[in-house]
Amino acid sequence: MAAHIDHIVFDIGKVLIHYDPNIPFSRIIPDDGERRWFFENVCTHDWNLEQDRGRTWEEAEDLLIAEHPDREEQIRAFRKHWREMVPHAYEGSVAIMESLIDQGRDVTMLTNFASDTFRHAQELFPFLKKPRGVTVSGDIKLIKPDVAIYEKHARDFGLKPEATLFIDDSYPNVEGARKAGWQAVHFVDAETLKRDLDALGVAY
Repeated sequence: MAAHIDHIVFDIGKVLIHYDPNIPFSRIIPDDGERRWFFENVCTHDWNLEQDRGRTWEEAEDLLIAEHPDREEQIRAFRKHWREMVPHAYEGSVAIMESLIDQGRDVTMLTNFASDTFRHAQELFPFLKKPRGVTVSGDIKLIKPDVAIYEKHARDFGLKPEATLFIDDSYPNVEGARKAGWQAVHFVDAETLKRDLDALGVAY
């Protein structure tokens, strides 16, 4: 039987706010095949993840431009048009989080996010300032699913791992939390999250 839950930790991207780099790049690189090639070979997921680990955008851009000088404008467009990649919040899951906070639940956030774009996100989506606090990977140079980031979050916020519930859209990140001794659920949508919380006895 699961332990009592005292702490609830939310991921952010694709749990509370939408994220999709194809939104601006469907305009910047209209051809589907070329755009897919660009994301698989130039501005890749792994490249972007290093900004979440703390690498500066300047370093990141310089690295790729040295390798792909003919793609300089498109490479710089990734950071330049980041705002378009986060077009809206997920109202259902935000409402759940806010309700938990209003009830007096201990809510924090743990996210893979570059430091500067996270601060921008907080201005765009003020509800990101409502939880007790947040661990941003880019600030501490650790990323999910490294067990160390969960352990640091638990230490910094005084969480009991076995009494902590983590909510993330990524299976590897959910598994990372479980390896750290947390309870965790995979986020699909708000309705699924409600069912998961019901099953764990968490009113929202």
